[in-house]
Amino acid sequence: MAKKTNSHSWNPTTSNRHNTTDSANGNQPTRDPATGTYNTTVMAETAVLVAVPDKRQPDTTTQEYLDELSFLAETAGAQVTKRFVQRLEKPDTRTFVGEGKLAEIKAYVNHTKASMVIFDDELSPSQLRNLEAELKVKIVDRSLLIIDIFARRAKSATARTQVELAQYQYLLPRLTGLWTHLDKQRGGGVSQRGPGETEIETDRRVVRDRIDFLKEKLETFDKQSNTQRKSRTGVVRVALVGYTNVGKSTIMNMLSRSDVFAENKLFATVDSTVRKVVLENMPFLLSDTVGFIRKLPTRLIESFKSTLDEIREADLLVHVVDISHPSFEEQIAVVNDTLKDINAADKPMLLVFNKIDQYSTDTSNAAEQQFEGMNADEDAPERPSLEQLKATYMAKMHDPVIFISAQERTNIDELRSLLARHVAKLHYQRYPNQQPVVEEE
Repeated sequence: MAKKTNSHSWNPTTSNRHNTTDSANGNQPTRDPATGTYNTTVMAETAVLVAVPDKRQPDTTTQEYLDELSFLAETAGAQVTKRFVQRLEKPDTRTFVGEGKLAEIKAYVNHTKASMVIFDDELSPSQLRNLEAELKVKIVDRSLLIIDIFARRAKSATARTQVELAQYQYLLPRLTGLWTHLDKQRGGGVSQRGPGETEIETDRRVVRDRIDFLKEKLETFDKQSNTQRKSRTGVVRVALVGYTNVGKSTIMNMLSRSDVFAENKLFATVDSTVRKVVLENMPFLLSDTVGFIRKLPTRLIESFKSTLDEIREADLLVHVVDISHPSFEEQIAVVNDTLKDINAADKPMLLVFNKIDQYSTDTSNAAEQQFEGMNADEDAPERPSLEQLKATYMAKMHDPVIFISAQERTNIDELRSLLARHVAKLHYQRYPNQQPVVEEE
């Protein structure tokens, strides 16, 4: 059993290793004693976004990716003031961006007093260290930003533990950077270690012990969850899956007549929610699960094993898609790839295209929203009409497809009927000798 250590006071999520934030004014991230998780991004901070796409990526795609990063930053409480883009065959190994672009970013940060720079990729420990040394502000990469949002959203003990494990796993290889300001205090030889070197070794041990403790804690939660799932035998299990912020929780509330938290923010749902639903006298269990996203940190997928088990052990997946999003097809691919990663891609699936009320064929707005380092694509083609999309997907998909608006309640009766038919089919396949039991209210 790993020993839980509370005596050491180091705060592992202090992203700024050079003390450029002022703890007196509330800008220093701290551990929440109630949840055990950390806020690595602080309310009211101003942020600069940086993307380094390769030279083959279309400008509109780069803009959509930065729009998503901006939405992530705003969800975490930051105010985005500037975006920088540099096209490279591969990122600079030392500072991720080239020297010239780094100088531009530094000049802007110094002029505007921006408090944070957010990169749309995961930075290596050395890149993180070098960027902080150059820019003298907090550096946050995409992985840490997503983990931070999960920490803010986690409510249950299981979700909080999963997030804390992901935080420590992210931080462990980056501990060297935490003590660069103590370099001058270090001793000159192996037998004469200075206080800085002793401290980092202590911190590594503390973090490893904490990781072991959290893993053991999650194993206990997993056993409890497995026991609960085994008690649900005899009833079909359906899981809502999809990209983040596509309307899964709204559909959950509508189908189950419950009040699951739904909000127009990324990762509004981190904890899985299970409700009993009855459609056309056919009962089943419906799970609302955490949304997926491009470049979802692997450590989060690993940490959220027990949450993702709701998907792995479901009989039917309802894949919800935001058809109004310009890159909805890429989002479908991201979700399908993630389902493969968690060994859930071979399950029966119902494809639900949501937000048809917000769908537009107009692409002119993309050409107007230019920013540093980008040129709008010329003559961007119009998107196909909704009817054309319906015809295309109805023809090419092996899985059942339906187009709805959960917000406007469009085609909801059709969704209920389609879902009830598929649940009934699965029920009689799984439990041929068992009639569905509808409990009276």
